[in-house]
Amino acid sequence: MKSADRHRVIIERLRSGAQVAVAELAAATGASEMTIRRDLDLLAAGGVLRRVHGGAVPLSPAGVEPPFTARTATANDAKRAIAAAAVELIRDGETIVLDSGTTAVEVAKLLRGRPVTVMPLSLHAVRELLDAPEVRLLLPGGEPRPGELAMVGPLALASLRALRFDVAVLSPCAFDLDAGLTAHNLADAEVKQQAMAVSGRTIVLADATKFDRTALAHVCPADRPDVLVTDSDSPADVRRELAARGVLVDVAERLENL
Repeated sequence: MKSADRHRVIIERLRSGAQVAVAELAAATGASEMTIRRDLDLLAAGGVLRRVHGGAVPLSPAGVEPPFTARTATANDAKRAIAAAAVELIRDGETIVLDSGTTAVEVAKLLRGRPVTVMPLSLHAVRELLDAPEVRLLLPGGEPRPGELAMVGPLALASLRALRFDVAVLSPCAFDLDAGLTAHNLADAEVKQQAMAVSGRTIVLADATKFDRTALAHVCPADRPDVLVTDSDSPADVRRELAARGVLVDVAERLENL
């Protein structure tokens, strides 16, 4: 069983609110207890669960967002590969509204040196582009959320409504075929919706840890984006279904030098 499949089994069992044991998960997945412990440590680092002796307990309900600093330590190779693939879909001269989130920060790093216009929706991404000479940097209004530093509120929405972009690059908190794209924060979900509304096309970035999960606030249906950029650990059946619904699915390759 692949790591993404094991992670889904672990998360599903945690949804009951009960503690899960290493031995129980090993039996359910066919993996060794050592492998399960590594899986639990990885998920704990991402703010999905809390490690306890012999297993784990749930940590983050749908309305609670894992800290930004914790997410920066999760699925880094996949995020960098996804960012690289997404940037390949952006043409020189285009105007881009760039979402908040850790994968969006990786996109910002790769846009340095590109002749594009970018409005980042988080101060983390702004920092990556402040001294990029070829990038025309636009700053939104709004209030930065503590820790996340995502710009939200009426001023952020007004900034978006005043402009039109070629592409919106979004990084949702969770991605599910039935629930669609969701976010932990209500104000953040509203900003994402407005970014899509003022953009000609939408590229969504979602690594395997985002799949089959649901956060509090609905952003849009799963098949609303034009392009989904993900990694090979994401569920193949979900990718096939999205492709059948007309979404272009781009599976990023993990390169050693990313």
